[in-house]
Amino acid sequence: MEIYLAKTQGFCAGVASAIDIVELALKTYGTPLYVYHDIVHNTSVVNDMRERGVIFVEDLNNVPEGGRIIFSAHGIPPTLIDQAKARQLKYVDATCPLVTKVHKEAVKFSSQNIDTVLIGHVGHQELVGTSGYVRPDLLHIVEDEDDVDDLDITPGKTVAYITQTTLSVDETKGVIAKLQKRFPKLVGPSRSDICYATQNRQDAVKELAKTCDIIVICGSPHSSNSNRLRETGEGQGVESHIVDTAEELDVRIFKNKHKIGLSSGASVPRYLVDTIIEKIQNAYPETSVQEFANPEKNIVFPVLQFKE
Repeated sequence: MEIYLAKTQGFCAGVASAIDIVELALKTYGTPLYVYHDIVHNTSVVNDMRERGVIFVEDLNNVPEGGRIIFSAHGIPPTLIDQAKARQLKYVDATCPLVTKVHKEAVKFSSQNIDTVLIGHVGHQELVGTSGYVRPDLLHIVEDEDDVDDLDITPGKTVAYITQTTLSVDETKGVIAKLQKRFPKLVGPSRSDICYATQNRQDAVKELAKTCDIIVICGSPHSSNSNRLRETGEGQGVESHIVDTAEELDVRIFKNKHKIGLSSGASVPRYLVDTIIEKIQNAYPETSVQEFANPEKNIVFPVLQFKE
């Protein structure tokens, strides 16, 4: 049996930057250190930080006045920045720069008085954050093609769209096409809002699907981009599974399989992938591993400093 590792492994640049910010804060200031929402959507990463004294909150009122807090990579609405300033919190906004790009597009469309359709998953932290940059009277959220039919916008108006970065290209394609059909004056971002890490990982899974008879995605159940990877494999007609850690993996699924595709979400540390490989090789000792060059190895985002 052979394991084929997807080309993209380990943290994407946005996740790596957010985690580096937490590590720097722990090293420089120690605890207590607060993080708003999960810094990234990975159970192991969050649990490790929690064990080291990081306190995760969903309400800034739970942070003592003047305390230190980091905003997660998913992005936050601008009202939270105002709230942090009002409470005199020392903060760093660790929003991924690619999400920030979407925020800027949202502000631009609202400044032009354009109704803006935000494509994404209701309740996802990134969607919550991006929504805050659109004027409330101009904001319309859709999750799928059916939602487009329910939009209360005059068809002849100019309408803009932006998307959650962690959606799949295939998932947004149908929604955008339906928007274009209903709103002939539809405008969008100059480039796709789908982030490079999302696109690279989906493309890598599609490559795996060409040669593998089963695909395993390492990722947490609440990670949007990890779930999209499993769906991508499944969409290519290959049996696909998602596991948070090696402990969740039932190696019996590999019985009568010959080529295993193994990928991981953008917020998954490489060591979790390695533990999955180890578990498979312990169960099937003759299993070899095929690994390829990572196209993202030289992409790095700067780490911002705290505001005193």
